[in-house]
Amino acid sequence: MTGRIAFQGESGANSHIACKEVYPDWTPMPCPTFEDAFAALTEGEAQLGMIPIENSVAGRVADIHHLLPTSGLHIIGEFFLPIHHQLMAIKGANLATIKTVQSHVQALGQCRRTLRKLGLTPVLGADTAGSARQIAEANDPTRAAIAPKLASEVYGLDILAENIEDESHNTTRFIILASEPAVIAPGTADCVTSFVFRVRNIPAALYKAMGGFATNGVNMTKLESYMIEGHFTATQFYAEVDGHKDEPHLRRAFEELAFFSRELTVLGVYPAHPFRRNLRDSDPAE
Repeated sequence: MTGRIAFQGESGANSHIACKEVYPDWTPMPCPTFEDAFAALTEGEAQLGMIPIENSVAGRVADIHHLLPTSGLHIIGEFFLPIHHQLMAIKGANLATIKTVQSHVQALGQCRRTLRKLGLTPVLGADTAGSARQIAEANDPTRAAIAPKLASEVYGLDILAENIEDESHNTTRFIILASEPAVIAPGTADCVTSFVFRVRNIPAALYKAMGGFATNGVNMTKLESYMIEGHFTATQFYAEVDGHKDEPHLRRAFEELAFFSRELTVLGVYPAHPFRRNLRDSDPAE
């Protein structure tokens, strides 16, 4: 099966790289915003979506937590992409000619030490690949961009310095979205269940809601809270657990969670990426 896979950003972005690595035979579909990428899926223009959900340096991508619960889409997979930032400029430019460097705010922050060492003035751009395109169009040897290697190939730029990120562990986790859920049998090894919920407005509701996971031996790998609808008292939680939602111990945990929750939506059950196993194997606490 092949088709179109939507991502947020311009050609050459890290999301574009993720699409090519996971689905090399599919046609990547750039979208200006996350909302546009979600709409491409719900309206049938694309069959899959490659969406960043968190980064090991910058943290979660907040927009996704708000878009996912009401999208009607399902998480069918995940992918972890090591992030490498390249300093690039037009042909003929070099480290002596460039004065400013443009990129997404997170990319600039993740390369802070290198930029300070080179004495470059950071300039905010909408995204990494878009900044590379603008630098190519400007044709100015005093301007550079920070972007993935693929962007230099797409826009014909020279890489002046490779892998200039401050942290070697810089990794972005992507979720793969589809209009239909993945078909995974209960008991399948190494799978993940993602869900969102809102607890009832009673004392110790969150404590009681989480109790079912502890008493049933469920490993919860993520629990994040965020406000919704602009209300300080309206808190929604995004969570992930190891295992399939229909396994007996997880089913019991979800029954207890549902009792103490106003809303509960399972976003997907999907195979765990091998990167997770590497993390567990390297954890000194294991």
